Amino acid sequence: MNTLSFMSANYVARQVGYNMTGGWGQGDKATNEYFRPIETFPQRFEQILQDIRLLGFDAMDLWLAHLNSTWATNEHISTARDLLQRYNLTVVSLAGWFGSTPEEFEATCNLATALDVRVLGGSTSVLEKDRAFVVNRLKRHNLMLGIENHPEKTPEELLAKIGDGGDGTLGATVDTGWFGTQGYDAAQALERLGSSVFHVHLKDVLAAGEHETCRYGRGVVPIRECVETLKRMGYTGAISIEHEPELYDPTEDVKASYAMLREWL
Repeated sequence: MNTLSFMSANYVARQVGYNMTGGWGQGDKATNEYFRPIETFPQRFEQILQDIRLLGFDAMDLWLAHLNSTWATNEHISTARDLLQRYNLTVVSLAGWFGSTPEEFEATCNLATALDVRVLGGSTSVLEKDRAFVVNRLKRHNLMLGIENHPEKTPEELLAKIGDGGDGTLGATVDTGWFGTQGYDAAQALERLGSSVFHVHLKDVLAAGEHETCRYGRGVVPIRECVETLKRMGYTGAISIEHEPELYDPTEDVKASYAMLREWL
């Protein structure tokens, strides 16, 4: 059975009291500022892990605003490792933006290595500027970069970015919700991407043309068909439950979605 993980970016609006009227950047900034001070990092990071564990998960996707390679010291990383071990939580991927410069991308790779994470599920502009550098660093750190679709309207656009696959280092992190936003059938996208799928952010959205996430079954993404497609493909990687509402706590929705996903699998 696939590992089911909790996307910690589900808490993007938590630090602004679930009143994220300023968009994603507001939540990202507030979260980074909240977790950055080393004096309070242990208890604040532990609270996140406690909440994820209480939902029944033993795996998570670590959104970089909770532990960012741009500010994480050795003490932050050591503390995070100890707490993850204490709560018996596995990090299946790092999630987010992996940098605009080679130095920032290298720092992300170092963080992944320190946390024993193999999959980077997100994006970096360094890939477009210096593909050879990115592939070299991924090989050196034994990492896989699953490029996440956001602006891409079709799987072909994502495949164009993956190209020759960088000797197995480059693939896709499929965000089903963003394909829904783009008006593309996410189940068909998964089928088209096939063996290029490294990781999956399983997300539903209320309507095409917007990106308002919701509980599975309440939106326009064919979530169950996506799961059936993954099973038919023989996909054995992790499936991340992702739901990032701006104005309310996602806990109850995540509980319900988690139960549905387990039943479908």
